[in-house]
Amino acid sequence: MDNLLVITAVGKDRPGIVDNLSQAILESGCNINDSRMTVLGGEFALILMISGKWNALAKLENQLPALGDRLALNVTSKRTEQEARPQNLLSYSVDVISMDHPGIVYKIANFFSSRNINIRELNTNRYAAAHTGTPMFTMNMSINVPSDIRIAALREDFLDFCDSLNMDAVLEPSKS
Repeated sequence: MDNLLVITAVGKDRPGIVDNLSQAILESGCNINDSRMTVLGGEFALILMISGKWNALAKLENQLPALGDRLALNVTSKRTEQEARPQNLLSYSVDVISMDHPGIVYKIANFFSSRNINIRELNTNRYAAAHTGTPMFTMNMSINVPSDIRIAALREDFLDFCDSLNMDAVLEPSKS
């Protein structure tokens, strides 16, 4: 079984970052299993899950400080294990759109955490509405709902919650 390493890196966006990082990973004998990469403001941010034999991961870990310096990235890494996924969870997708205002992420995260529902992935975006330029907010997330929670009641509570905050929302089974 391969060992796993999570790498995070942030630095000024420019061409070649992914090329250089992926080359170093390949040359160390490791593989990129999962990744998230995006530009936030003028910064490029990434999270990678790398797999490999223990000695290949050790080689890569030893190279990361110099690689971070060479690429002007703040790099951190942490060993991890394969996720144990409980069988009693249902995967759902949540989409929210509203006019932007402070606290949206907190309020929605609090809604789910207070019900012992884990957020697996969360993406947000802010944009200007067509014609008016009004700041708008979108959120997409994947959640794991314990199977003992009644979905119809959860959906109704969530949609009522979103209506009270003037947000449009959808809660539906994940398609993947």
